[in-house]
Amino acid sequence: MLNAAIVGLGVWGRQLVDSVLEDGRPKSDRIRFTRAVTRTPAKAVDYAKRQGLSLSDDYGSILGDADVQAVVLATPPRSHPAEIEAAVAAGKHVFVEKPFTMDKASAERAAASCRAAKLVLAVGHNRRFMPSFRAFEDLVGSGELGRIMHVEANFSGNQALGYPAGIWRSDRAENPAGGMVAMGIHMIDALIHLLGPIAEVQARSHRRVLETPVDDTTSVFLRFESGVTGTLAVLMATPRIWKLHVMGSEGWAFMRDWETIDVKRIEGAVETRVHPPIDIERAELEAFAEAAAGGDPYPVTLEEAVHGIAVFEAVTKSAEGDGEPVEVA
Repeated sequence: MLNAAIVGLGVWGRQLVDSVLEDGRPKSDRIRFTRAVTRTPAKAVDYAKRQGLSLSDDYGSILGDADVQAVVLATPPRSHPAEIEAAVAAGKHVFVEKPFTMDKASAERAAASCRAAKLVLAVGHNRRFMPSFRAFEDLVGSGELGRIMHVEANFSGNQALGYPAGIWRSDRAENPAGGMVAMGIHMIDALIHLLGPIAEVQARSHRRVLETPVDDTTSVFLRFESGVTGTLAVLMATPRIWKLHVMGSEGWAFMRDWETIDVKRIEGAVETRVHPPIDIERAELEAFAEAAAGGDPYPVTLEEAVHGIAVFEAVTKSAEGDGEPVEVA
């Protein structure tokens, strides 16, 4: 059993804790949370008591606790590099929520430090753990669709309509290119995993609806190293949608939500395949614990994670340049 501390007890930090604890009792036999760190402990006293968490506002206190083997970072992304560096210095495994960091250089440094210390660094791309995505991955990789030519992706939602002023998610500096931090980075990870490295991007991002200064409409044209092309749309003020459409010379596959895949070949009708949902937060945390125990490696490789941040950085640069093409470092 991996003893972990949660850092950040906002909505998402609690989601992660709740995935493996229920009223302080572990749901998992691989990982549990024993400590929590938050900037304002007074807001989390009742929650921490219910989940049996020792509560603090001092990150250093958990790093000095020999009973804590790992930290789970559910904090704003600009703080991740320093938090990872401190955890590695203390000999703790690290699970970090996406985005990993905000630029390629800091992502490379964090990955290198964990490798050197022989510690696990896992990035929380939970959509990778959906049974439907794993089936989609198998389908695209099988050759059943022929030669892949193009992909269309969209991950959008309406959460920004409820963002109050003053939180980091309403800060343009923390959220360049609109919804790329909240949602688009998931699609970048999925596309890299499915189709390989991305060579160049062109992005446009602007605000049409929101009152907070964050862009709500972002679109990206992608060119992969393989020659595949693609588009990615991320909106922050529209009903939630997840869709991933890969088109090949012999058929296409369309993941139209988190459970359903449609497949169409050159001849014949559309075939629909439905995959049951699972608790993907619990799945990713258990995979992290498995890797920390010396078992199977965490499915999101550090090479993919670093490249994803390189693509993210290129998207933000292109958006700032009003759609100028930017090569991915």
